[in-house]
Amino acid sequence: MEKFRLQRLFNPASQRSLIVAIDHALFNNTAFLPGIEDMPKIVGTVADAGADGVLLSVGEAPHLQRLPGRSKPGLMLRVDPANFYNNELPASHLHCRVFDNAVEIALRLDAACILLNLLDIDGHPEMLNQCVENVLRVKNDCDRFGMPLGIEPLSFKKTNAGYVGDDSPERVTTLARMAAELGADIIKTDSTEPEEDFHLVVEAASGVPVTVRGGSKASDLEVLEHTERLVAQGVAGLIYGRNVIQHDNPAAMTRSLQAILHDGVSAKQALKQLKADKGAN
Repeated sequence: MEKFRLQRLFNPASQRSLIVAIDHALFNNTAFLPGIEDMPKIVGTVADAGADGVLLSVGEAPHLQRLPGRSKPGLMLRVDPANFYNNELPASHLHCRVFDNAVEIALRLDAACILLNLLDIDGHPEMLNQCVENVLRVKNDCDRFGMPLGIEPLSFKKTNAGYVGDDSPERVTTLARMAAELGADIIKTDSTEPEEDFHLVVEAASGVPVTVRGGSKASDLEVLEHTERLVAQGVAGLIYGRNVIQHDNPAAMTRSLQAILHDGVSAKQALKQLKADKGAN
């Protein structure tokens, strides 16, 4: 059943997925809130634009599931709040905690899959340990009830400006492989730098679909060209948040990203479509 349920997140023709992440407020960071203050509105907007999936927290998932009709996006359910993304990072006591009976909650909310962190943070080995324990807690229930397990392996290095994502191919590849070894049915990770090495992550995942998160806000052209390069590297999908929900026209950006993912158009063609779409609205 895991494979059948997971199909709800993927376009049947392209076998790729555009999932819009709207779980940011769970992580207690003011910078993540713009664009999602009105949750029913933004969820309805990306659903109407035809997103394949929406990533939501337990408390906000009903905004998607109460939408009428049979063609709504699939639900990817975040079930493990962490304090690593807080406005101010605690000097110690980093945690990532999973809901009790997470799979039961996901079934009640009719989720297509759940998503758990796998955070490898320099100087904080306890965080990776907690994340592994969370996966071990829910993996057996996922298999028993046919709930796909999504894992989000992310590495962070410490710099003078604080922690930043480590997008070195070696580290992204190694942690993605760890997610596959733990039993992930779908992986959400960072892109590599350079993007031309991302095929190594896809290979290391050993057949598990690999999706890429969007990260910080960027220009329309940068986002679309980034997407085009990832498609060429064999990415199974995108899980973009701020570059969609904080866009001045989230629906238009959703449709332009899908044009690259599902229809094979170039980034320049998608940008032209985006401008026309924005102009029409």
